[in-house]
This record gives sequence, C-alpha cells and structure tokens, in this order.
Amino acid sequence: MGIFSRLKESLTRTRQGFVEKIDSLITGSKNIDEDFYEELEEILIQADVGSDTALDLVKDLRRMVKDRKVSDTSDLRPILMELMSNVLGQDHSPLAAEGNPTVILVVGVNGVGKTTTIGKLAYNLKQEGKKVILAAGDTFRAAAIDQLEIWGNRAGVDVIKHKEGSDPAAVVFDALQASRARSADVLVVDTAGRLHTKSNLMEELKKVGRVLARECPGAPHEVLLILDATTGQNAINQARIFGEATGVTGIVLTKLDGTAKGGVVIGIKQALDIPVKFIGIGEAIGDLRPFDSGEFVEALFA
Repeated sequence: MGIFSRLKESLTRTRQGFVEKIDSLITGSKNIDEDFYEELEEILIQADVGSDTALDLVKDLRRMVKDRKVSDTSDLRPILMELMSNVLGQDHSPLAAEGNPTVILVVGVNGVGKTTTIGKLAYNLKQEGKKVILAAGDTFRAAAIDQLEIWGNRAGVDVIKHKEGSDPAAVVFDALQASRARSADVLVVDTAGRLHTKSNLMEELKKVGRVLARECPGAPHEVLLILDATTGQNAINQARIFGEATGVTGIVLTKLDGTAKGGVVIGIKQALDIPVKFIGIGEAIGDLRPFDSGEFVEALFA
C-alpha cells in the first residue's frame, strides 16, 4: 500500500465523523444560510477542531462565499479544503539539523505513545543515513528503560541508560558525551511521562534542558511534544502547559488511525501555532510519517 493510501486509510474514522457529516450537510442544504453555518460550526466543534477554530473557519467561509459570490452549496467543499489548508500552512516543517550532535528532547504525558514514537523516529532517521543514539531519561519506571532498549534494538541504534531511579540529567549528560565520542548525528532524549499538572516534574524537565544547554550550546535543538489524537481537545491543553515549561518546537500526533478526533490537528495549529512535524498512522515501525498539510487535507477529504 502506498504512503497516501496508508494515510487515507488511517483517517477513515475521522473522515466518517467529520468530512462525511460536512458532505451530508452540503448535499442536504438548498441554501447557504444561517442554519447552514450554524450546523457546520456544530460539526466542526464535534470533530474536535475546537470552538475558537470552528468560529474562525465559519467566519472565513462566510467572507469567501460573499467575495466569490458563491450560491451553490456544491461549491463549498473545495473552499473548506482551502481554508483548512491555510490554517495548517503549506510548508512541511522538517526537524532541525544543527549542533554536534542535533539534540531532540521528547516530552509528553504517560500513555501517549512517547517511547514507541522515539523508536520509530530513530528508525526514520537511520533510514536517512544518520547515526542515532537514544537516552533513557525516563528513570522513574524500569519498564520505560526496557521498552526503549527494545525499540533501540528494532531500530538498530544504541541506547544510553542508568539504573531505575537515577537522575535523568545525569543520563542525559552521559548520553551527550557518548554521542560525541561515537560521532552520532542525532541524540534523542526520552523523558518521564509527566502529568502536566505536576510542577515538580516540570521543574526536573527544565533541569534536563539546562544541562543540555550548558554542555551543548543551542541544545535542545528540537523539543517534540507527543500528543494522543484520541484525547481531542485535552491535547491542546497539554500542549499549552508543556510549551510554557519547555518551549515546544514541534508536535507529534499519535494514534490518528484509532480515532474520529483527527480534526484536532487543525485546532492545535490554529490555537498554538506550533507545527505538527509527524503523525502516527499505525503500529508498524515505519508508520511515523512527516506531516504534510496538503496531503493530510487531501487524504481527509478523499
């Protein structure tokens, strides 16, 4: 199956809960009137686009309908696709490629697929010809260290670890030294799956950031926040809090294949203006894909 077909398949539930409802509204409406706009707004909110984003999209649609003198509801579908593409932006946002090594700090709450995503990211980077090292900075759970080692083996990359309960900042320090000694291109740092309400754990995350900045000026070069698409609007709340604590540079949205809430991609971009860099569309090691906004909207409306 091709990449686009795989993406299209992964968005099936979102399409059913979102685009098919829009299509039903369009085909079932004779006029573009107040009732139409209200129903469309309701569909967008139910699809976890978010209330503010839904209001903005409907407002922009009203303006474009007026400017383009649109009277036939069948002409609205491409306009909606255009508006959603505009919100998401047209450019793919690649990972930073700077520093010696490039340091990627990965953050997020428990259960979002963080460690799995790190393994898949390492695999992607290795496929690009880069030498990658992983740092097992989640020292709170022994299972997290073991899980990262399993994914490191699958991806064929080294993992730097300490024993359970160690200082995560010490693990990161050693991993940085090892990365330099082994001429690694990229160091990917796992962190404990913090509840974003725990201020002490957020402070520890900041400490890891300070160690990286001290030992490798400019690091971390990327802070990737892993969000679970199935949580819908709660993902936006998490992004706000982690963004304040760590300066998130990009988002990885996982489990898109298992949710009808894929519209949250649009809400995240509109509310926070943080680029979605990758999306998880399945469980296989190759199912972490760079996010392309045009491709996403096309697959969503396919």
